[in-house]
Amino acid sequence: MKGTRQIHFRFTYKGLQLIGILLFFTVIFSCQKEKKTPDSKIEERLFNLEQVGWKSKSISHIFSDISYKATEVPLQYYILKNEGNEDLEKIDSIYKSLKRERIVEVEFHQEKEDDLLKAVYTNKDYEASVKYMSFKVQEDFMVVTESNDTIRCSGATFERNFKVAPFKRILLHFNDIPSGENIQLIYDDQLFDNGLMKFKFTETPIKL
Repeated sequence: MKGTRQIHFRFTYKGLQLIGILLFFTVIFSCQKEKKTPDSKIEERLFNLEQVGWKSKSISHIFSDISYKATEVPLQYYILKNEGNEDLEKIDSIYKSLKRERIVEVEFHQEKEDDLLKAVYTNKDYEASVKYMSFKVQEDFMVVTESNDTIRCSGATFERNFKVAPFKRILLHFNDIPSGENIQLIYDDQLFDNGLMKFKFTETPIKL
């Protein structure tokens, strides 16, 4: 009987050891999983946004043979494009510091895919048109918020494609806009002389 009790005790002790080891690794795995959860959630949201289409809020107007397309670009898309996706916490930190900014992409497209900066469209020589798109075009844009604040464009980036793409594109930057407000882009076309046009975005910007 005594020998039997000792064997039973050793078996129970080993069983407890095994259970303890299993619990230890379960806790470690759970902790690692918890640490990865925030990044995993962000990655999942980024994937979903990519499937839906990052830049899904576009409005177009056509005047004569020129189309104007304005797209409100999600700020996270712009940050990721410039910073990459290696450090998602950094992306989140940058977004929080810039969340009152808005970025609008505007494309100008000639129906026959001709170069819109030719003198026939702008009444300027080609070099003067390039300079206008690079340094002056931002003065033609403003944003009106839902609370009726008028925000001037704080900067514009003209994407030089050197006649490879059949359109001209600029990125417009606007500051100090509440993150939950819809905006309306106002464009007074001084380059192609097609007058005033409005692009009203009726949905809030996409967020992570």
